[in-house]
Amino acid sequence: MRLDHLSYACTTSEIADVIQRIGGDLGATFVDGGRHPQFGTRNFILPLARGCYIEVVSALDHPAAEKAPFGRAVAQVAADGGGWFSWVVAVDDISPVEKRLGREARQGHRIRPDGVDLCWKQLGVLNVMEDPELPFFVEWSSSGAEHPSSGGSAVAIERIEIAGEPAAVTTWLGTGGADPLAGIDVDWVEAEDDGLVAVWFTTPHGSVRID
Repeated sequence: MRLDHLSYACTTSEIADVIQRIGGDLGATFVDGGRHPQFGTRNFILPLARGCYIEVVSALDHPAAEKAPFGRAVAQVAADGGGWFSWVVAVDDISPVEKRLGREARQGHRIRPDGVDLCWKQLGVLNVMEDPELPFFVEWSSSGAEHPSSGGSAVAIERIEIAGEPAAVTTWLGTGGADPLAGIDVDWVEAEDDGLVAVWFTTPHGSVRID
C-alpha cells in the first residue's frame, strides 16, 4: 500500500485557473488526462516524484456525473467551493480489501488524449463522501509505464494535513497502525470540516503548501 494520488475538485469553468495556480506554485505543468466516461468527469494530471501524482478533476454536464458516486462526489465538493477532494492509496491486489470491507471494487477507465486507455479498480468512494478524512483504494490494471505519474518531476509530496479521526483512518486502511504511506508524513490538524486540508510539496525552490 502506498500513496497513489491526491484529487482536487473544482467546476469545469474553474479548471484552467486551478491548474495554472497549482502548477505555477509548484513550478510544474499539468497535462490533459482525458475523460472518465462512466463517472462523468474529466481531469488534468501533474506527475510527481515517487510514483505519485495530482489530479484536478471536474464533473461534466453529463447524466453519468449524476449517477456515479465519483461524479456526484466531485460535483458536491465543487459546489461547496472546491478544493482538495481526497487522497488515494494504491494496492497491488484489491481483493483482500474487498473481502475485509464486504463489497466489490468498481471498474474504472479513462482514455488519454493520446488514445491510451488507462484501466483500474477502485473502492471506497461512497465512504469518502460520508467521511472525507478516509482515502479510497485503487488497483491499477494498466502497466507501470502508463501510470499517470510516469515521467515524474522534481516535485514530491512531503506531507499531508488531514482533519478527522486518526483511529478511523487506521481501521479503514487495515494497517494495524503501520505507516502506509512510505515516508510521507500525515499531520492531524483541527479544521471546520474533516478531510484533506492541505498538502506540502518539496520543490526545487523549497517547500510549498497548497490548501
